This record gives sequence, C-alpha cells and structure tokens, in this order.
Amino acid sequence: MSGHSKWSTIKRKKGAADQKRSKIFSRIIKEISVAVRESGADPDGNPRLRIALNNARGANMPKENIQRALTKAKDAEALSEVTYEGYAPGGVAIFVECLTDNTQRTVANIRSIFNKRGGNLSTNGSVAFMFDRKGVIRVPKGTFDADELQLEIIDAGVEDFEELDDVFVITTPLEGFAPVQKRLEELGVEIENAELQRIPVETKTLDPESGVKALKTVEIMEDDDDVQNVFHNLEITDEIIELMDN
Repeated sequence: MSGHSKWSTIKRKKGAADQKRSKIFSRIIKEISVAVRESGADPDGNPRLRIALNNARGANMPKENIQRALTKAKDAEALSEVTYEGYAPGGVAIFVECLTDNTQRTVANIRSIFNKRGGNLSTNGSVAFMFDRKGVIRVPKGTFDADELQLEIIDAGVEDFEELDDVFVITTPLEGFAPVQKRLEELGVEIENAELQRIPVETKTLDPESGVKALKTVEIMEDDDDVQNVFHNLEITDEIIELMDN
C-alpha cells in the first residue's frame, strides 16, 4: 500500500459547500428510490440499496427520513440514470452523473452551465476514457490499527489504503468494490460512506486563475438538483484553494 490516494490530492475539501444537508439528503433519497425499484426493499438482497442506506447513516440522515424514503420509493416517479461529458475552461475534463425524471430539462441545464462558464458539452465517450472507475470506501478510524485493518482486507481487493484525519480511505478496483465491503462487514467495521467514483488517469495543471474558473464550473454543476456526482481531472493546488476561499 502506498498510503496515498490520487483522488485525495485533487478533490477539494469543500467544507461547508459539501455539507449542504438538503442536497446531500436529496441525492441519497434518489439513490434509495432507484435501488428499491431495481431490486426491492430488502438491503440483504440488494447491494445498491445497502450502500445507499450506509451512506444515509454516514451522512447522519435521520432514521425517519430514511424510512420515509424507503416507504415512498416504490411509488416514486421513475428516475433515469444519465451521464454527460464535456470540458470546463482550461480544457479540464468533466464527467457528470445524473438521476432525473426529465432528461430534456437536465441536458439543457448542463449545457447551459458549460456554455455560461466558458466550457462546452461534448459527446458521450469524449472524456470517459480519461477516468478509471474505482470504489472509494470511507471508514471511521475508531480504535482500529491501520496496519492490522489493511492486512485483514487486502486480499479482498484493496488497491490503496490511506489515513485522512479521522477516517481511513480505502480505494478498490471496480471488481473489488463489493468484496471489500463484504469483508469489512464481516469484521464488524462500520462503513461511513461507499461509492463508485471516476478517478482521473492523469490530472491537468492550470494557473490559479484558470483553475478557479474550472472549479467554479464544477461547483455550480454540483448544485443542480438532477446532478448526483461531478468528476474532473483538475489538479487542485493550494493557490487555487486560496483564491476560491477569498
């Protein structure tokens, strides 16, 4: 294990921006709805639902909200999973994952954000190859010893193991995502958050001003109600973060 996650070096710690509870809860509720429609309301037989419920608990979603989401899921309006690809200012690659009940509205909103921010919406496949699909699992440190935990789960398919603040961040290849989660559950390890992410093969370096323009495009896109995740290949430097925070 290198002790270093490539994604952690480029994904900005947005702090308060990532703590918009209503937006986070909305994303999780949509994921619960899709999972239940796909494979039923039993998390034991529905891995996607199990992940969504783990993420709900990790986000401190109240139990009554989770139960309400499960109850309404079967009757909820069908949501379509759609993705969009394009470029932010400076040629930064952007991959957007959405859950929507109106694809025409969603594509219009995504195109508008790209255009207004000086980027452009491209065709499917234009940037997907720039990212690797990997599992990223966050586990509270608690009383676990890092070395011992690594040894217990490494054979399940762990690619990278990193200590960040009060959590361990475990990265897996796509095929190792489910086995690693299963092994953690067998060990009685609480999972704070687990999701499939698109991690850039290579990052793009820009000057601070150009980097801020690209990153603001990402953050505006993340605020759209239909958007679940936005991935990019911008190398986020301390200078870019400083400008963003000013």
